[in-house]
Amino acid sequence: MTTPAPHPPTTRERLIGAMIHTLQHTGLHGAGLSDILAQAQAPKGVLYHHFPGGKNELAVAAIESTVSYMCAMLDKLMLSEPDARSAMKAWIGRALRGLDGSGFERGCPLAAVALESTAADVALRQALAEGFAAIRARIAAALVAAGHGEARAQGFAALMVAAYEGGLLQARVAHDATPMLQATETLLSLLDAQF
Repeated sequence: MTTPAPHPPTTRERLIGAMIHTLQHTGLHGAGLSDILAQAQAPKGVLYHHFPGGKNELAVAAIESTVSYMCAMLDKLMLSEPDARSAMKAWIGRALRGLDGSGFERGCPLAAVALESTAADVALRQALAEGFAAIRARIAAALVAAGHGEARAQGFAALMVAAYEGGLLQARVAHDATPMLQATETLLSLLDAQF
C-alpha cells in the first residue's frame, strides 16, 4: 500500500508560511505585504479574502501555526526520546540547527512579534500569550508524566521557554550558539537534580 502524496499547500497555507518566514527574518514591522505576497505566490486580493484584517490578522494566524508546530514537535520528541531531559535537549538542538543553518538570521517568529508589539496590538498579544502558555503547558505535562511535581514542572517549563527564546535571541545577535547551549545545559542539570 502506498502513502498518498501530501497535498500542495493551499493559498492560505502559503500566506501563513510566507508570514512565518518574514517574521523569522525581518520581524513584523519589516514585513512588507508585497514581499509576503511574492513569497506566497499570491495576488493581493487573495490576502484580504483569507485575512480581512490584513497583515495583523495574518500575523495572528502565523503565531497560531508556529505554536501548533512547536507543540506537535514537543509531543513527537516526548514520545521518541527516552526521557523528558533528552526531549528538551533535542528540542533546543533542533532550534539551534535551524538558526545555524540560516547563518544566524532566522529567529523565532513568536519572539519577533512579542518584541515589536505594543499595547494597541491586542489580538497579537493575546495570540502570543495563549501560544506561550500552550508551550509551557506541554512541557509541564511531560514533566509531570515523568514524575516531577506539578509546581516544579510548571516552573521548569517557564524557565525552559524563557531560556529557549532568550537563548535564541542572544545566539542570533552574537552569531554564536554558546549562550543558548550554556542556558540549556544549566537548566537540564537542574532538571536532573530534582530526582
